[in-house]
Amino acid sequence: MADQGLEGSQPVDLQKHPSGIVPTLQNIVSTVNLDCKLDLKTIALQARNAEYNPKRFAAVIMRIREPKTTALIFASGKMVCTGAKSEQQSKLAARKYARIIQKLGFPAKFKDFKIQNIVGSCDVKFPIRLEGLAYSHGAFSSYEPELFPGLIYRMKQPKIVLLIFVSGKIVLTGAKVRDETYTAFENIYPVLTEFRKNQQCTLFGYQTMIKYLVWLWQIDLKKSRSSGLAEKFVEL
Repeated sequence: MADQGLEGSQPVDLQKHPSGIVPTLQNIVSTVNLDCKLDLKTIALQARNAEYNPKRFAAVIMRIREPKTTALIFASGKMVCTGAKSEQQSKLAARKYARIIQKLGFPAKFKDFKIQNIVGSCDVKFPIRLEGLAYSHGAFSSYEPELFPGLIYRMKQPKIVLLIFVSGKIVLTGAKVRDETYTAFENIYPVLTEFRKNQQCTLFGYQTMIKYLVWLWQIDLKKSRSSGLAEKFVEL
């Protein structure tokens, strides 16, 4: 995975990413203040790709294709933009939504744009022993496989939440800037390698378990024959 770039084609800077893996940004959540009161019903009726159901949610949901994003537009003038793959795309999309509102006759401005959350993901390409990781890093980890298949790791510095799956897939969320995502992954990577699951040992364990079950079955079969149960079973 040493050639995994930001967009899948860029070479990796090994000084910045010693693991050789660069998390891919999957979603940027940003907010902006349009600084004016909005009539959401008017917006929903006049704008394309907009829906408004005040009984379900107190905002207009608007979508554009380029960049492919979704905006939540509130009557107060506050707006949330989601779905962009980069900070630049998020800002561009937010400006496009603001322009749409302006064209509908509202005195919308573009104030206080801010990235609120960055979600990234990557694949370390090896299975991970989540039970061991949860035991050794109990202060930061939450692992309840009956409720959720991933381990939730709450990193203190940077303040990032990681979802770690046994397959080696990782999701990182909570960053305000992308470098926090990169730093968090480089911090956790040595820990993941420490708890790398040995696939050969796992296979050996399965083979041993199968042999043990066959051995138990043979013992049960001998007992059944001695008691005549095997013949009765065959007759059935």
